[in-house]
Amino acid sequence: MRKLSQISWLFWAGSFCWLACQSATKQTGEGIDVQVAVASDSLDAATGLVVDDELSVVVGNCTACHSAQLITQNRATREGWHSMIVWMQENHKLWDLGENEAVILDYLEEHYAPEAVGRRKNLENIEWYDLN
Repeated sequence: MRKLSQISWLFWAGSFCWLACQSATKQTGEGIDVQVAVASDSLDAATGLVVDDELSVVVGNCTACHSAQLITQNRATREGWHSMIVWMQENHKLWDLGENEAVILDYLEEHYAPEAVGRRKNLENIEWYDLN
């Protein structure tokens, strides 16, 4: 009975994902087709990257060598992202991105720039109670 419930759950989860996502194929500048599954919250279901017109160029160039998590776990300015690209070209044989470099940097600057994060807001209207 337990296996049946697991199978039912997997079927339900798969059906939900199918309904929640739509597929779109984008053409990169290199002529490579990249399949992008768009989730309802505007994150790519396969990579976790923000969905944008330039996503296929980013996926086609960046995730050919490393996981998209390397992008999502970092934040940098345009100059910071550029220095990472140069470092990968010098140390890990990343190819010359050509015209795609500006497209990739635009995407990273827009979606993965540093965020101004401060201290949390002070707590207000708290009803304290006695623990005794």
